[in-house]
Amino acid sequence: MSQYKTNDSGSAFLAPVLPDLESVDRIIRQQMHSDIALVGTIAEYIINAGGKRIRPVLVLLIARALGYQGEDHCTLAATIEFIHTATLLHDDVVDEAQLRRGIPSANVSFGNAASVLVGDFLYTRAFQMMVSVGNMRILDVLADATNLIAEGEVMQLTHVRNIAVDEGAYMNVIYAKTAKLFEASCEIGALIAQATDEKVRAAARFGRALGMAFQLIDDVLDYAGDTGEMGKRIGNDLKEGKMTLPLIYLFENGTQQQKELVRRCVEENDESCFAAVSEAVCSCGALEYTRSKAGQAVAQATQALAVFSGEGSGQYGKSLLELASFSVERSF
Repeated sequence: MSQYKTNDSGSAFLAPVLPDLESVDRIIRQQMHSDIALVGTIAEYIINAGGKRIRPVLVLLIARALGYQGEDHCTLAATIEFIHTATLLHDDVVDEAQLRRGIPSANVSFGNAASVLVGDFLYTRAFQMMVSVGNMRILDVLADATNLIAEGEVMQLTHVRNIAVDEGAYMNVIYAKTAKLFEASCEIGALIAQATDEKVRAAARFGRALGMAFQLIDDVLDYAGDTGEMGKRIGNDLKEGKMTLPLIYLFENGTQQQKELVRRCVEENDESCFAAVSEAVCSCGALEYTRSKAGQAVAQATQALAVFSGEGSGQYGKSLLELASFSVERSF
């Protein structure tokens, strides 16, 4: 029986690629093998904890929408999941996270050193897998994406507890640390299908816009989500001193008193301000503004898919549109 559910609005887009997803899972389990027991234990712990598998699904859907009939797209989808999982392991160490997908994060369960090193293992295994496909354009895309993701994490680190971060700077950070892997997932799906350059560019635009929308909704949910449903604690961004878009909006549009609260909360890590700042973010229109930005990104993603019309993408194209809608309607 498949572990993937397709009978609800939050995952119906998976239906056309369920057989491919099962193949991806088999590849993941095969490639997690290591003679070092701890490597396999931690890798399996984080990967089997679940997750939306959005990035590998994008590889599969784009490739199929463009007529691909082979099997290498499954290897590439597993590669993307390894890269993503490696970033999660490293992120949780940097952020001192306690929960990931509703269970104790790997750094809590196994320690920081083990989490970082297993993250490195997953990165290097991902590169072995992408090389095995034998497509230099795909290798180039994934190498660039991995490098930019690392830069994005460093950019975010330099912005911690910096109230001078504006919307433009923040958008650059989330493109690098989040949207770039969405973009790369779609781009390599088109490349493995040997699509025209026009369609490869359209796939990349779709992925980039979708990734931006996903991160912006994550920003909203960190203030307005539910810990049980999301599998991680809400309010982490504020406590970690991260100026996400809702907080940037409050700081730029709030009252002088609210701006001072933000400054104390972010710069001085004054825990007495957290509740007041969180309440102000939820009441000042910041979440609505952020949702509107996510909606604009989804509109751009949908527009990019127009290039696929006439390809006979059928159910795969429909699933991509459903995934775009899910990205802004989700609560987890």
